[in-house]
Amino acid sequence: MKVQPKHLSCIGISCLHIAAKVVEEQCNIPSSHELIRISQCKFTVSDLSRMEKIIAEKLNFQHEAITALTFLQLYHSITLMYTSERKDSLNLNKLEVQLKACLCRLVFSRAKPSVLALSLLTQEIEYLRSVDMLDIAKQIQRHLKITNDELLYWRELVSKCLTEYSSSECTKPNNKKLVWTLSKRTAQHLHASYNSITRLPTIPEGIPGSGLLSRGGAGFQMTHFTL
Repeated sequence: MKVQPKHLSCIGISCLHIAAKVVEEQCNIPSSHELIRISQCKFTVSDLSRMEKIIAEKLNFQHEAITALTFLQLYHSITLMYTSERKDSLNLNKLEVQLKACLCRLVFSRAKPSVLALSLLTQEIEYLRSVDMLDIAKQIQRHLKITNDELLYWRELVSKCLTEYSSSECTKPNNKKLVWTLSKRTAQHLHASYNSITRLPTIPEGIPGSGLLSRGGAGFQMTHFTL
């Protein structure tokens, strides 16, 4: 879909929110207001809600949608079920990482999920030089009626993508914990937004009694009075 640049930030946050609703526990899903505030984007909660609806309609979004990952996991389990080779030689985690790398390229949005997954599988099997697994992959190809030309076309694109991805010129993510570094301007804006939140009024402590609550800087604490 062609979109105007001014809508890109709203689209990005909307996709993030939709994904969170699918994979996260309910208690971990951030509110629309909080997402907008922390992202510093110039749109409203109503805008975000409308954009999520548009994206869901355009993609015919379903929580249990069949994707290339679904086919990849299925092909992997079938291959291990019937192969006589070592089960640990065909690593699913590695295949999933390769799929993620491919899906970052716009060209793969045109690929059929079943074909893309099989392209990755056969690419890895040939790297392992497993005749047994390759025969299983060919049986999967025949069952799905995927032509050799179609498979070869996408395999070449997959090979090119993975070669570039594994090169030293490609900056790949690592497993280190991400640190969010804010500029002074953004930090000041967030600090101002934080201070704008309505505070609970301080409970007066001048009333005689035992066990009144007072609100301290680090939380609530008991304040006792003696008559």
